[in-house]
Amino acid sequence: MTDQAPRPLDEREMSAWHALIRSHNRVMRRLEGELEAEQGLSLPAYEVLAHLSEAPDRRLRMSELAVHAVLSPSGLTRLVDKLVRDGLLVRNRCDADARVVYAVLTPEGLQRLESAYPVHLRGVREHFLDHLSGQQCEAIADALGGLSGVGPADCAAAAEVEDLTAAECDAAEAGLDTALADHRA
Repeated sequence: MTDQAPRPLDEREMSAWHALIRSHNRVMRRLEGELEAEQGLSLPAYEVLAHLSEAPDRRLRMSELAVHAVLSPSGLTRLVDKLVRDGLLVRNRCDADARVVYAVLTPEGLQRLESAYPVHLRGVREHFLDHLSGQQCEAIADALGGLSGVGPADCAAAAEVEDLTAAECDAAEAGLDTALADHRA
């Protein structure tokens, strides 16, 4: 096998790359600024609250939340710490395995998300969607959807180490001791 230098970007590829990074930065800066100014909430905090609001029982294992968050693991930990201090989240340990930690949306967190939602929605429409046709939206979703790196396989891979402990937690928290015994057998 020979080591070949990567092929340089042609004009079309360079144009696509620059359009992606410039538009992403522009839209994200505007969304962040509006959420901060009008709601006192960072965009990553909004995204964490939104992901938890869509999860069963409004909770996710920290490892699952990390798959969705666009933050480093330490950045996610700091953000969750802040959201816990602000009363928007709580951390719950699994009764069956203390290694498993859940981030859980509080009623105050859900209320804060609902308050911030109109600001976020307005910004997404104003700074992104209103500039695109329906066909362009579909093309972007098709082209970039596979690059997002967040799908069922990614969540399963991130939680692979915790699969058995998650099953144990779910069974213990539901009071299914018999199912847990059968699972271990």
